[in-house]
Amino acid sequence: MLTGASLFLDFDGTLAPIAPTPDGVIVDEELLAMLGDLRDALEGRLAIVSGRSIATLRDLGFGGFLLAGTHGLEFAQPGEQVEAPPRRPAVDDAEAAFHAFADDKPGVLVERKSISVGLHFRGAPQWGEQAGELATDLAERLGLAVQPGKMLFELRPGGADKGSAVHALMARSPMAGGRPLFIGDDVTDEEGFAAAAELGGAGILVGPPRATLAAFSLEQVAAVRHYLEKGVVRPG
Repeated sequence: MLTGASLFLDFDGTLAPIAPTPDGVIVDEELLAMLGDLRDALEGRLAIVSGRSIATLRDLGFGGFLLAGTHGLEFAQPGEQVEAPPRRPAVDDAEAAFHAFADDKPGVLVERKSISVGLHFRGAPQWGEQAGELATDLAERLGLAVQPGKMLFELRPGGADKGSAVHALMARSPMAGGRPLFIGDDVTDEEGFAAAAELGGAGILVGPPRATLAAFSLEQVAAVRHYLEKGVVRPG
């Protein structure tokens, strides 16, 4: 299935298990080496498409890969400057409001990104409903988009998602010409699954069964690594 593919890979929950905190994820050298070999075998047609910023993805070790960060708002070729809109003052205002909310709530964390900000409540799920209400209110007042994720709400500029990232990258080298295959675990990856299908490819959902636009599934991160190494997948 990987032969002739243009491969789009989510990071958190797909290539690495989701950690309790955003900075708790470890990227091992074996993963980077395997992805590098796969990129070369696909003649460069491998991209990491993540909600994380490109700066963070590079810090994690993905500097040698084609990257789409912040849910399709940022793009970068290996070793080149990041294509991204400037950070909006409204995002700074949202970040300040998130900090005010989190300051007296142990386990609630604010993640500053290059052009967005996230509010995590994995360590204090009892605050999830109020976190969502705050994010929705701030988005309406500040003209930002709300991006729900696994135990987090992110505020960012609108106009892009992982699906638009797939369309944009499939229109340029080196991804153009391959059959798009998007692997991801979160609801934020559904647009990527849809875009891959629209362009003649498919999505692969990682994790427990749920309603999805993906055509196939893999049970967990370890299964993703096995599939990428061996090219084995089961129908979803």
